[in-house]
Amino acid sequence: MASVKNILFIMCDQLRWDYLSCTGHPFLKTPNIDRLASMGVRFDRAYVQSPVCGPSRACYYTGRTAFSHGATWNFVPLPIGELTIGDYLAPKGVRVAVAGKTHFRTDVDGMARLGLTRDTEIGLKISEGGFEPWERDDGEHPDPIVSPTLPYNAYLRAHGYEGANPWNEFANAAEGPNGEILSGWQMRNSHLPARVKEEHSETAYITNRAMEFMDSAGDAPWLMHLSYIKPHWPYMAPAPYHAIYGKADLLPRNADAAERVNPHPVYQAFMQMDAATSFARDEVRETVGPAYMGLIKQIDDHVGRVLAMLEDTGRMKDTMIVFTSDHGDYLGDHWLGEKELFHEASVRVPLIIYDPHSAADATRGTVCDRLVEAIDLVPTFMEAHDMKPAYHRLEGRSLLPILRGENVGEWRDFVFSELDYSFYRARLTLGRKPAECRIYMVRDARWKYIHFTGYRPQLFDLQDDPRELRDLGESPDHAQVRDTMREKLFDRLLSRRNRVTVSDEAVEERTNKVREKGIIIGEW
Repeated sequence: MASVKNILFIMCDQLRWDYLSCTGHPFLKTPNIDRLASMGVRFDRAYVQSPVCGPSRACYYTGRTAFSHGATWNFVPLPIGELTIGDYLAPKGVRVAVAGKTHFRTDVDGMARLGLTRDTEIGLKISEGGFEPWERDDGEHPDPIVSPTLPYNAYLRAHGYEGANPWNEFANAAEGPNGEILSGWQMRNSHLPARVKEEHSETAYITNRAMEFMDSAGDAPWLMHLSYIKPHWPYMAPAPYHAIYGKADLLPRNADAAERVNPHPVYQAFMQMDAATSFARDEVRETVGPAYMGLIKQIDDHVGRVLAMLEDTGRMKDTMIVFTSDHGDYLGDHWLGEKELFHEASVRVPLIIYDPHSAADATRGTVCDRLVEAIDLVPTFMEAHDMKPAYHRLEGRSLLPILRGENVGEWRDFVFSELDYSFYRARLTLGRKPAECRIYMVRDARWKYIHFTGYRPQLFDLQDDPRELRDLGESPDHAQVRDTMREKLFDRLLSRRNRVTVSDEAVEERTNKVREKGIIIGEW
């Protein structure tokens, strides 16, 4: 097999780590993703740097943690000076494009300060986070904010779906017995089929657009970020996927009544939010869960289409393939909905990497249990293109040595994630100021420690309590453990890469060289 020339970077939105058959789901069958795992390495303990769409993706794209790059929530722009995948791969002439979601928010003030606009090549690149917007679509187009020029709506209209906003009225809505439109925003409708045909659904459309890019790219190297909008809400699947699974196919709710007794104040505030109070009801889980599974099954089928295309065109021989998610989905676990907090259902994600290089032959079909992070992908992509990772900026670590069976030496013994919850209703419930709404997580092989600004910590023993049902944050018997984990958090926070404009090599080269420039300091 050849070296890596191209990279297919597949990301799902809100896909839990345990909702694939290759990660152990007993009823949800994902044979194409499973086959990808059999061709590469499945990383069983992969974690995102923030369990929210926008900051998590910014971490994937920059190789830096959320409070390092500053895009700490969905609508917080990435500062204009931050480098992303496109910047790092540009010296190799790699065309970096997206089909689907990035949740990237443009630093409008920064662009204005520098006189940049989207109608220039560099302005467009910066405004899209370094991606060529082949088909940028974040998948959130309700009537009040839908763009009149949304390409997916134009596509739907061309296929006979009329209306001001077919995304809302067909792709994410069902039809009632009297022809009335039943919105996918109401989860009670999730068991019904979307009004759109499967071949015109968002998942099919985004797959088509990614395949069109790969087909048209020619011989130049590329990175295609195939970024699926689903299984993120609205939880509405087209036929036949809406009816493949039932409530008996769901994983049991991972929750205990004791979690609601004197809970941590921030946890309690999140349990009071709308998604949590809805998913706490069995009927909601049993209605939404099968649709969620159907959307995953649909993605798997379309991943199969992409793999077949790469095989038919010979591109499997030189294309690295990554499959992952930006975060999970509670689905009622721990009495929560959505994501945000740091239980495994939210912060742990699937990660599968296929490396076409012959050096990776010995690891094909293996499962790696090392603790890995989303920020590890940028340095992995750089090394795959024979580039030296810029570790004075990058806070992750390349996974390429693991993929190729090399001796990696010491590896990290814990992973890190963080959250800015200042934008949530929970902040108002707690009466906190925006700067007081930070949470940090460190998780090692046994313990998960969560630090809250202004509140006591949480601690979970993942060995004796793998379901994370008993909070030991106030346990007098675990004070030493909390101190140890706090030190790990402190060390990680101190390791952020803040000197981003000068490499470590340049520092070494310049150390103690001022005398050579005629600058003499301290001489008598």
